[in-house]
Amino acid sequence: MPAPVVTRFAPSPTGFLHIGGARTALFNWLYARHTGGRMLLRIEDTDRERSTDAAIAAIVDGLTWLGLTWDGEPIHQFARGERHRAVAQQLLASGAAYRAYDTPEELNEMRAKARAEGRFARYEGRWRDCDPAEAPAGVPPTVRIKSPPTGETVIEDQVQGRVAFPNSDLDDFVILRSDGTATYMLAVVADDHDMGVTHIIRGDDHLTNAARQKIIYEALGWPMPAMAHIPLIHGPDGTKLSKRHGALGVDAYRAMGYLPEALRNYLVRLGWSHGDDEIMSDTEMVAWFDIVGIGRAAARFDFAKLESLNAHYLRSKTDTELMATLLTALPHLAGGSEFEARLDEQRRERLAAAMPLLKERARTLVDLIERARFIVAERPLALDADAAALLDDAARTTLVHLAERLAALDQWSVSSTETAVKAFAESEGLKLGKIAQPLRAALTGQTASPGIFDVLAVLGREEALARLSDQTRH
Repeated sequence: MPAPVVTRFAPSPTGFLHIGGARTALFNWLYARHTGGRMLLRIEDTDRERSTDAAIAAIVDGLTWLGLTWDGEPIHQFARGERHRAVAQQLLASGAAYRAYDTPEELNEMRAKARAEGRFARYEGRWRDCDPAEAPAGVPPTVRIKSPPTGETVIEDQVQGRVAFPNSDLDDFVILRSDGTATYMLAVVADDHDMGVTHIIRGDDHLTNAARQKIIYEALGWPMPAMAHIPLIHGPDGTKLSKRHGALGVDAYRAMGYLPEALRNYLVRLGWSHGDDEIMSDTEMVAWFDIVGIGRAAARFDFAKLESLNAHYLRSKTDTELMATLLTALPHLAGGSEFEARLDEQRRERLAAAMPLLKERARTLVDLIERARFIVAERPLALDADAAALLDDAARTTLVHLAERLAALDQWSVSSTETAVKAFAESEGLKLGKIAQPLRAALTGQTASPGIFDVLAVLGREEALARLSDQTRH
């Protein structure tokens, strides 16, 4: 019986959880859940100068918001320094590695010479076969692996297929720095082995690293996990993903008002497919996901598709669910704190009443609160330029008379206000638009809003008439 699948997500805490890392985490999470296995979280914090507690917290927060849970406690790579040094010592004892006493000046000279001769700058192995007695005094050594000098190292990748690397390109790379800390190559191998990782799913920019890591695995006599190197995400124009394309942290997508379930659905389709299915529940994603469905071509990030998918998930929520989602999200949304500060009990009730109207056209939660700003606006409303232009003297006079008709209504509802406004327009010999647009401007401060009779109903008699009074008072 095969061993249970163990995947891992291993971010470096030097910044936020970026969108490419989020997709990598998602693929690891889905494969672990699909196979009934486990996904582990390892914080690769050996770069002490760049790793920060704030970045670690941001990564954990991003994964949690995205709904990607891991098994067990997060493992911190830096805390395993003693184990890494022990593995390096094991390689030294077996003769698979050696101490190198090159000074930084000597290494720079070696690189300069290679560049001058038009050669690839690789370590020449000058200490590979030297007697330790020749070691210079006072020079702390690095530890280098003995890479095979000839032939090739082959990675049988589950996404990329067979990938061969000439060993002449891999040189005797450093596995332990002169200060006794492990390099990425050694630390990753030791950690993945000790954690029981069976499958490594990561970006294809790590393919060369896979070849170097295989040399270490073979030198230690350890089985190598299955490898699956997924193509990177590109922008819509096919170039490397940049901030203008969407290379942002997951926190930025949260602030822009995207739903975690929509982002999960969108990310899973970046480089993986299940027939023509576009919209998938978590249950379906877990049931369908497999490494064989990952393509070799770079996926292209498309904000328009993400927005369309997010709009679908917004509309799919019940009004009660969406209201709860919005209230929870407000502290994290762009402009959300200001909106939240104005939400007294009465405005919260109006917002809930307006939810069926707002969600039909909203594409993000930020879009939704922008469309709902008329609900929390302070009186007297500040009019935008287009709304102000509609409210000339003639329009204000018309609204004064309309307000009198509205104030006389026995009931205040969508149907009763619609009947009253249409009857007033007919009595004044005006087209409905000549009244509806100035009315919208006075009630919302804008020229775009949900249906004007819905707006009247949501605001209620007292607030609607007060706003009309504000705008018609001279």
